[in-house]
Amino acid sequence: CKVGFILDGFPRTLAQAKALDEMLARTGEKVNKVLEFAVPDDVLEERICGRWMHKASGRSYHVKFKPPRSYDGSSAASASNMLDDETGEALYQRGDDTAEALKKRLAGYHGDTVPILNHYGPNVCAKVDGNQELSKVSQDVGNALAAFYRPARNVLMLFGPPGAGKGTQAEIIVARTGYPQLSTGDMLREAVAAGTEVGKKAKAVMESGGLVSDEIVIGIIRDRIAEEDCKVGFILDGFPRTLAQAKALDEMLARTGEKVNK
Repeated sequence: CKVGFILDGFPRTLAQAKALDEMLARTGEKVNKVLEFAVPDDVLEERICGRWMHKASGRSYHVKFKPPRSYDGSSAASASNMLDDETGEALYQRGDDTAEALKKRLAGYHGDTVPILNHYGPNVCAKVDGNQELSKVSQDVGNALAAFYRPARNVLMLFGPPGAGKGTQAEIIVARTGYPQLSTGDMLREAVAAGTEVGKKAKAVMESGGLVSDEIVIGIIRDRIAEEDCKVGFILDGFPRTLAQAKALDEMLARTGEKVNK
């Protein structure tokens, strides 16, 4: 769960949602997205009441949508003709997978769970029409979670005067997070040695005895953080050194929807 996790079936009530928010807030976190799968109640009844399970594995079947090979599609479904495809063992129906039980479950869902959507609001919640072909549902889920497939990285900046212990603590932070420590000097030397376009500009300036401009440094950082080891996050050590550099860094990160987190 270091990078992220998905909650399925929780929270079920507004009180649980608020308790979850409080727990996450203690570590500076929050619920980033809520996906609501909207399906009419009558369709849910057909889906739930036709569901059969394999007890040992949890494999799920359905008399209409995903029947086991043992079912002929027309007979009354029973433990004798609903058999697991892999083991041949009899399937079973959960005690609450009945029309009567479903009515109570849906009443609880609409009364206790749906208010959670208002709690998190439209900026966090996204509705997906679950009453479509599977491929279309998957497509809509992908669209709703586009930002999660390109997750924002954690950008950490080490700040302090010379001798403050940044280097020592950086080693500890790197060990804990796995984020690379990016030193401006090291990045400059690597870019020059690699002969990148920005590295060539930096080399020309340094050989002439000049100071490498903020524009060039930002370009070197942009190239460096595009590498695979910076995919989840990175640590800036020794940059920015001025307010102008900080603003230039902010502008660069904003182009990919990112920012300095800490």
